[in-house]
Amino acid sequence: MRWRSFVAVGDSFTEGMDDAYPDGTYRGWADLVAARLAVEAGPDFGYANLAIRGRLFASVVDEQVPAALAMRPDLVSFAAGGNDVLRRNFDAQGLTRRFDQVIRDFREAGADVLVFRFADVMSRLPGQRMMAPRVAMLNQAVGETAQRYGAKLVDLFADDVFLHPELWSEDRLHLSAAGHRRVAGHVLAALGLAPDEQWLVVPPEPAPTPWLAARGADLRWAGQHLAPWIKRRLTGRSSGDTVTAKRPVLSPFSD
Repeated sequence: MRWRSFVAVGDSFTEGMDDAYPDGTYRGWADLVAARLAVEAGPDFGYANLAIRGRLFASVVDEQVPAALAMRPDLVSFAAGGNDVLRRNFDAQGLTRRFDQVIRDFREAGADVLVFRFADVMSRLPGQRMMAPRVAMLNQAVGETAQRYGAKLVDLFADDVFLHPELWSEDRLHLSAAGHRRVAGHVLAALGLAPDEQWLVVPPEPAPTPWLAARGADLRWAGQHLAPWIKRRLTGRSSGDTVTAKRPVLSPFSD
């Protein structure tokens, strides 16, 4: 099938952090997929990316989903909830109920839908004992909903290559350029399209880091990334407070 329009919905994962274009904006897996879909569909192809970093699940649903539905796209990607699992007041049941409704609404509108089981990012972050069960619960709900409504499931959690540090940026939370390319490869495969083989090449294993150097890296990470994140939580701010969607309307894609 040739999809003539693609709308990407979500947070920083779909916005494309930290895969930067030369001008400082972000590319990410969704732009890579859109580029391939544009080649398949021809000049009438339209692409919108509504994703904004830092958005919680409820904000994505309330702000982006109605806009995406109004565009009546052939293909939608929906990935949200990763920011919610990091919050104390995480409501797993409420989130999974709304997730089910969102996917049902997109499918009833006639769109093919891409959904994601999240990669195991928690193995590299503090708080794993509390957060990992939440991620597992969310991933299970995604899989069940995909099966229920015939959505296309991209199972990143099943790919152990995402445990490789080169697929993650310095903040240990967002994907690197290599990570986004691997996600794009999985997405294209889920759509029945052959990905660029280079996107799925497994990076060589890094040399072991001496204990003292590793602890020094942990301290630098805490100062540069963890402390600012905690400050934003305490002050009720988000990294996306002043950010708008990079492609808010359907338009021809050019990389």
